Amino acid sequence: MLSPPAPHPREVPGTTLGGTFGGEIGYSAMDASFWNTRYGQSDYLYGTEPNDFLTAHSSLFPEDAEVLCLADGEGRNGVYLASRGLRVTAVDSSSVGLEKARRLAAERQVPLEAVVADLADWDLGVDRWDGVVSIWAHLPREIRSTLHPRIRRALRPGGVLLMEHYHPKQIPYGTGGPSDPAMMLTLAELEGDFASWEHLHVFEGERNVQEGDKHSGLSYVTQAILRKPRGSRELP
Repeated sequence: MLSPPAPHPREVPGTTLGGTFGGEIGYSAMDASFWNTRYGQSDYLYGTEPNDFLTAHSSLFPEDAEVLCLADGEGRNGVYLASRGLRVTAVDSSSVGLEKARRLAAERQVPLEAVVADLADWDLGVDRWDGVVSIWAHLPREIRSTLHPRIRRALRPGGVLLMEHYHPKQIPYGTGGPSDPAMMLTLAELEGDFASWEHLHVFEGERNVQEGDKHSGLSYVTQAILRKPRGSRELP
């Protein structure tokens, strides 16, 4: 039996909405109004198909897992995970993007919780999620430095963090991602921020990315799938 469509995106009280997380410009370069305008076009900016790195490894999330999708934009990744029976919350600063995510979920008849919030200070909870997905969530280092500890606290012991970001070496490729290499992610940074976590998959290097006309062509990426140690609990 198919699940009912999701409700409209809800805005989290007390959050600021300046900036977005899923686009090629980056968090601090433009505010949410820019992304609301860009997502306002009829087409989906990055298409409606999920990121192929995510689809290749989504079986790592157990059946009926609660998964948080950071910077989910128009919802293609969250909707895909919901279609696999996972309980998905998609968060982004763009209300327009998440409204399109809601429509996509309704078309595919899957539930999706959509939350408009700012990852700079949004509370991810403690031992709240079985999985966290971060695809192209390019943020300044000062925000990553507070977000990564929140991710550590928010994942349940044994939970999985799946990330794909552009690497600073992506800049000369010109096939996607922000123009500032400081917005991009390296394995060295992840290994420092998630030092004790199990490495299920780590990779830095070239791969072909085809996601609409904004992510198109040979690219230099950072990929990581990390598991929080079982029995581990991060202090608030």
